[in-house]
Amino acid sequence: MAITLTMPALSPTMETGTLSKWLVKEGDVVESGTVLAEIETDKATMEFESIDDGVVGKIFVAEGAENVPVGELIAVLLEDGEDASVIDGIASAASAPTAAVPAPAAAAAAPAPAPVAAAPAPVATIAPPVPVSAPKASGERVFASPLAKRIAEQNGYDIAVIPGTGPRGRVVKSDVENYTPAAAPVAMSGSVSMDGDTPFEDVKLSNMRKTIAKRLTESKQTVPHFYLSVDIELDNLLAARKQLNAMSDEYKISVNDFVIKACAAGLMKVPAANVQYMGDTMRQFKRADISVAVAIEGGLITPVIRGADQKGLRQISTETKDLAKRAHTGKLAPEEYAGGTFSISNMGMMGVKQFDAVINPPQAAILAVGAGEPRPVVKNGELTVATVMTVTLSCDHRAIDGSVGAEYLAAVKLFLEQPSAMLL
Repeated sequence: MAITLTMPALSPTMETGTLSKWLVKEGDVVESGTVLAEIETDKATMEFESIDDGVVGKIFVAEGAENVPVGELIAVLLEDGEDASVIDGIASAASAPTAAVPAPAAAAAAPAPAPVAAAPAPVATIAPPVPVSAPKASGERVFASPLAKRIAEQNGYDIAVIPGTGPRGRVVKSDVENYTPAAAPVAMSGSVSMDGDTPFEDVKLSNMRKTIAKRLTESKQTVPHFYLSVDIELDNLLAARKQLNAMSDEYKISVNDFVIKACAAGLMKVPAANVQYMGDTMRQFKRADISVAVAIEGGLITPVIRGADQKGLRQISTETKDLAKRAHTGKLAPEEYAGGTFSISNMGMMGVKQFDAVINPPQAAILAVGAGEPRPVVKNGELTVATVMTVTLSCDHRAIDGSVGAEYLAAVKLFLEQPSAMLL
């Protein structure tokens, strides 16, 4: 029996994907584990593997196709000896919902897949967007999904002027995300700026960059941030690190590994900081799952060290290096970068002294870590030099009050300045 391949959900938030590259062609023999394609999600570019043996009978979605809905047919595998004529029946079944969409009753009764199948057809025939004032004057209803309305409101868009690609011109989520005010001037491209003769080039945004832009805009607009900074002396930590690394060539513990462990230990000492704001409730976690920001091509991804409070420095170091390596090659599984109760963004290795990080919702806090550097300090009334690092805690004031944030930051400072305290 022919095997249908559909656009997979490669991340918990993925609704559509870009089929970046096919690594097979029609007629190729594939086995379980063969990489069929590279798919760009809202998080990363990931490999799509076959779980069956067979022959690539038909590819339905061309390489480079964007906004392919999850669950849409992208290819068919034929089993050994199977006739290619079965492909026509599969293709007909996959496109059957398209004919039913124009009928109002069918459109109203159809679940989510119906708009997906119908989307290509209405795009070519959709009427121009209604002027902003027209719906108010005529009382004409604007058809839009609740999610599309919410996103439009958050971005300050008038939903009435956004062209819809759903059934009967319904405005859906992707329409709002792809909408640009004053689209005509922006769409113009060339080598000369509208404001002068400055050369420029328009670079198309990846799905990851679009997601980052949307999520962080929502974070700054909806999450009341406040910031707390503290200086931390690292001399004891650096001495401990040197001793530990001298004990074996099998591992090399970094300062960042100590930071991860200290943040996890701090969340256990101050559990009021290990929370998420849930509207009418506060979710308090019993474990410290630390998300670590990793810069990759085209954006950021945050693999998670789960249960970091229960792990030693060596295990944290091993896991962090493995996750970072696979993040750069697009090999992370969705569960390895989803979730997390607290985030760390370390730009110290880039020479950044201090910065304020944006909270990654639904988390309630993120620690921005600066560079450790020799600075003058006063000890026992005398001026001396110590290695000092500035860290800044960004907190969601709906979930974490200033006193709780200060208590947590004091705990992190204690654990980093006296690493042996993490053994208690």
